[in-house]
Amino acid sequence: MNEFFETSLFAGVFLSLAAYELGAFLKSKFKLGIFNPLFVSITVTIIVLLAGRIDYNVYYASAKYISWLLTPATVCLAIPLYEKWALLKNNIKAVGLGLCAGTATSLTTVFVLSLLFGLSHEEYVTLLPKSITTAIGMGISEELGGYVAITVAVIVVTGVLGNMFAELICKVFRITDPVSRGLAIGCSSHAIGTAKAMELGKTEGAMSSLAIAVSGILTVILANVYAYFL
Repeated sequence: MNEFFETSLFAGVFLSLAAYELGAFLKSKFKLGIFNPLFVSITVTIIVLLAGRIDYNVYYASAKYISWLLTPATVCLAIPLYEKWALLKNNIKAVGLGLCAGTATSLTTVFVLSLLFGLSHEEYVTLLPKSITTAIGMGISEELGGYVAITVAVIVVTGVLGNMFAELICKVFRITDPVSRGLAIGCSSHAIGTAKAMELGKTEGAMSSLAIAVSGILTVILANVYAYFL
């Protein structure tokens, strides 16, 4: 299998898309959060790589073309925000305070749990950027002396969990306002969560898109402060 992936130009792309389609089929069939397409695709891909003894670098060499779509996909998140520009201006104070509160809550939670579990400084700063997009989170982790590889894994897990449980949590806590729902999802689970927000509605998607950018900037600033707490 490893040799096949080495000689094939798009084997990694095929595996990734097939695993995602399997997840999408299971989600539509059973309507259960555990069958989230992202979670299923990650799990299936890992199982295939382990079972076939395929080196990750070999897999990535033929799957990297998918990652090229990340930048234009991220830019496209500005479209729903532009469509809801008037709504944003009418709620600018609430949006600003909400994003500040969400970012501070994320960082404070990491700090408190790190104290409870006795984490080292390196482990602590590794977790600080858990709720922001990977590109920004990697830079923060590296700058603060964290373990970048673990930061990436934590960010992905955070996003997948947000995608899986965001709607349920909003129902449990009776969060019905679309602006609040979108900000909460984007602020806590970045782009992966935003995919779920867009499923919930255009307003949720627009506010979640805004939260990705603003919470990322706020985390860059506040993480450097929180890093001195432990």
